[in-house]
Amino acid sequence: MKNFILIYFFAFVFVFINITNINASDKVKEPKELIVEAHGAILIDEKSGRVLWGKNEEEQLAMASTTKIMTAIVAIENGNMDDIIKISKRATRSPKVKMNLSVDEEIKLEYLMYALMLQSFNDSAVAIAEHIGGSVEDFCKMMTQKAKEIGAYNTSFETPSGLDSENHYSTAHDMAIIAKYALENSEFVKIINTRNLEVKSNKRTYSLMNKNKLLDLMPGAKGVKTGFTGKAGHCFVGAVERESISLISVVLGSGWGNNKKQKWIDTKKILDFGFENFRYMDVIVNKEIDKNIPVERSRNEILNLEFAELLSMPLSNEEFESIEIVLNIPNFVIAPVKNGDIVGVSKIYINNKLEKEIEIIAINDVNRNDLKTSIEKILNSWFDLAGEGSIVLPEF
Repeated sequence: MKNFILIYFFAFVFVFINITNINASDKVKEPKELIVEAHGAILIDEKSGRVLWGKNEEEQLAMASTTKIMTAIVAIENGNMDDIIKISKRATRSPKVKMNLSVDEEIKLEYLMYALMLQSFNDSAVAIAEHIGGSVEDFCKMMTQKAKEIGAYNTSFETPSGLDSENHYSTAHDMAIIAKYALENSEFVKIINTRNLEVKSNKRTYSLMNKNKLLDLMPGAKGVKTGFTGKAGHCFVGAVERESISLISVVLGSGWGNNKKQKWIDTKKILDFGFENFRYMDVIVNKEIDKNIPVERSRNEILNLEFAELLSMPLSNEEFESIEIVLNIPNFVIAPVKNGDIVGVSKIYINNKLEKEIEIIAINDVNRNDLKTSIEKILNSWFDLAGEGSIVLPEF
């Protein structure tokens, strides 16, 4: 009897443990805490720009040669890659790292762009700035203005190379915004993914080699730019695409001095975190809204509604479980209403934070039908018979 009781007891415990484990596996797994050495860092989704993780991401910091992302995109948008540039004395006096261009040497703008992004040469940055902007100073104004135009409001450029300067700064978030914008340009993407290239000036040949180790470190890597100064420390902006999601990471102040590996360690941690915990999930999969509203001054008609767009977002499991969609629509509308008219807005909250708003629109026409419109119809039918124009009565 005792043996039977013991067997029954252990069987019960075994079943209980297994049921507990099954229930635990059904629970949403929250992302593990991400710890990096970088002073400022961020992870965003390239497509939507949504911030997935950050550390001091809005703090203004020196960003070293990641600056050259903006140098490149401003040059691409404002220059002709076939232009021949004559090198100035100021460009040749740029501090290392540089191509060692000589005064009055002539070279294509396109070749300087590869030198800028593959090996981060400072003399190429100055030569590009002078050619595109007329002067380094005016080119830097163009860079800062461009940053503001694309939403990088906490960024100021004083050098095209990224060398330390009092009012030369950005944030991890702004650098991610700038990288996102630049990656939309096919010429920029082609340059940063070139592994090596030989280019010629009128004086010599240069062998360029891409210094971006991320291209070999992570599958799907597609850039973007390294940087280092004494003030900024080691910096890196990276981008990796896998399956249906593309991520951009930024690390600023990720190690100093000879600690060159830290930026790669931090970057890989951040990107791995992103791919492990986030994927695109459908939030609004059907435009139709199972709700309608009455229309006053009509023949007791109702207005049918739908979302103006479908919505898919990069989310963690925990975020998906927290989604709340709030419909802000009136109790009634007044005719006339046309198909496509905006009648409300839906607000999407994630963890009680407003993430996005989507308009709610009418999907049917409702004509006005009241005393005024009835009188107008009668009068206009008379005027039509008489060959006169139509009439519109004032409101009453």
